[in-house]
Amino acid sequence: MRIDIPEGQHPIEYVWGDMVPGIGMAAANFSLSVYAHTTLGLREFEAARLRVAQINGCVFCLDWRTERDGEKVEEEFADAVTEWRTTEAFDERTRLAAEYAERYTLDHHGLDEEFWDRMTAHYSQSEIVELTMSLGSWLAFGRLNHVLGLDSVCVLPGH
Repeated sequence: MRIDIPEGQHPIEYVWGDMVPGIGMAAANFSLSVYAHTTLGLREFEAARLRVAQINGCVFCLDWRTERDGEKVEEEFADAVTEWRTTEAFDERTRLAAEYAERYTLDHHGLDEEFWDRMTAHYSQSEIVELTMSLGSWLAFGRLNHVLGLDSVCVLPGH
């Protein structure tokens, strides 16, 4: 960990809450909203989230699986996300979610008209905005936690 945590303090709560309460709590609320208010299907949501986690290297995010109504993606899903270009486990929306996550994370300037034509053929404008905001949350906070060395102790509230 790159931040000194006082004895007896939970690292995530201390860094996000105590050190920068005006920023950290707003960031935490945004991060939690992505999970609480998503309208995206579980598979496309998890494909995008896991692809960002794979690129960020966030230990917690790589191990986490979003659960909805008692459902989670299958164990092999993370491997399929890595192979999003060729896997037969994905429908077109899930494949596009993984592709968007990768391109957003690694080369956002390279999102060309051909890509947007494919996205708008499968996602509504509201879904694109929602997915984009989710990607921003995962990219920013996964990197923040990894860079500060917090990802090995990260726990989402209520879990």
